[in-house]
Amino acid sequence: MTIAKFLGCWFVVLLTQPAPLPAAETAPAPLPLSTPLDYQVCQRATATTGQITISGTLAVPADRLEARLVGTSASGEQPAAWQPLPHDPRVPAFRGSIAGPAGGWYRLELRARKDGAVVAAATVEHVALGEVFVIAGQSNSANYGEERNNTTTGRVAAWDGKTWRLANDPIPGASGEGGSFMPRFGDTLANHLHVPIGLVAMGIGATSVREWLPAGVRFTNPPTIVHQVVTVGPGEWEASGRIYANFAARMKALGPNGFRAVLWHQGESDAHQSAADRTLSGDDYRQLLEKLITASRQEIGWSAPWFVAQVSYHVPTDTGDPAIRAAQKAVWDDGFALPGPDTDSLTGERRDGHGQGVHLSALGLREHSQLWADKVLPWLDRKLTNAAPVTIATPAR
Repeated sequence: MTIAKFLGCWFVVLLTQPAPLPAAETAPAPLPLSTPLDYQVCQRATATTGQITISGTLAVPADRLEARLVGTSASGEQPAAWQPLPHDPRVPAFRGSIAGPAGGWYRLELRARKDGAVVAAATVEHVALGEVFVIAGQSNSANYGEERNNTTTGRVAAWDGKTWRLANDPIPGASGEGGSFMPRFGDTLANHLHVPIGLVAMGIGATSVREWLPAGVRFTNPPTIVHQVVTVGPGEWEASGRIYANFAARMKALGPNGFRAVLWHQGESDAHQSAADRTLSGDDYRQLLEKLITASRQEIGWSAPWFVAQVSYHVPTDTGDPAIRAAQKAVWDDGFALPGPDTDSLTGERRDGHGQGVHLSALGLREHSQLWADKVLPWLDRKLTNAAPVTIATPAR
C-alpha cells in the first residue's frame, strides 16, 4: 500500500502483482512401442474376439497405463473403452494385452497417466484382429509370377519379420521380384470373412524340401542347387539348417496360436530333375516333409495346421510327377497336413512364357489364388462355427 498526494488530495493506492497467465499444457511424452506395428494383423482367437499384445518402454513417471481400440468391428460394434495394461513405475519396459472384437483396421491408442493427467502417449493407426497365414515353399509360393498384383481391399498386409505393410507384390519376406497369388488370395478371404488378413511369406525360389530341413537331418542324394546342404560323408549330405532356422523363428515370433495355418507349395525341385541322382523318390519326399512339419511344430511349441499342395510341374511335356504327387497325398493321409490345391492342373496359358514356363501367368496367378481359397475357406468356416471341428495331430512314427 502507498499514500500519494495528487492535486492537493491524498490517495491510498493499493499495489498488487499482476495475475499469472495460465500455464501452458505440457505435451505428452512419446511412448515407444515394439508391438503392435502399423498394419499388423493379430490372429483372432474365435470368430468374434481376440487379443492384441502391446509392449514398449515408458520413460516418465506414471501411475496408470491403458490402451483402447478405436474403429468399427466386423460385426459393426464399437470396440471397448480404455483397458488397463501391466505397469510398475520402477520398471520402464512393459508387455500386456487387451481384448477386442474381430475386425479392423483399428487405431490403437495408448496413454500413461499420473495424478489424472496424460504424461505419455502413442498411437498405431492400423491394427487388426483377423486371420494370419504363413506361406512357404519354392518359387510359385513366392514372387515369380508374370504379373504383379496389389490388394484391392486394402485389408491384406504382409510381414517380413521386421515390418508390416500392405500386401502389394512383390510380397516382402519371400524371394523374387515379380507377382504372386497372395494379394488376391488375401482379398478373397477378407471379403468372405470381413476381417483383415495377414500374410507371412517365406517362399524361396528353386528350393528342395531338403534345404528346408533342420540342421543335421541327413539324406542320400543332394538337391540340384546345393547352397543349403553340407557334405558329411561319401554319398551322404545333410541340411545346413539356415532356412529352417529363419522359418521357425518367424513362426515362433508370432507366438502360440499366432497364425491360422502354414500353406506349403513346393515339389518342382524334387521331381524329375535332369540328373537322376538329384531326384527324390516319393517315399523320401514324404518322410522328409513329415520330419519338417514335426520339427517345426516342436520348435514353435504348438501343433500348427499345415496345408500341403500337390505340385510337381516342370514344362508342358512334364506336367506332373506321380511319385511326388502321391507323396504329398500321403502326407495328408498320414494326418500330418490338410489337402492343399492341385496346382499341376494349371497348364497352358496359365504358365508364363506363353505357356512354356514353370511360373504362373496373370491368369495362372488368379486361378492359383482361387484354388487356395477354395481349400482354406471351407475348413476355416467349419472351425469358426464349430460345426465340424478339425484337429491336426502329429502321429507317432
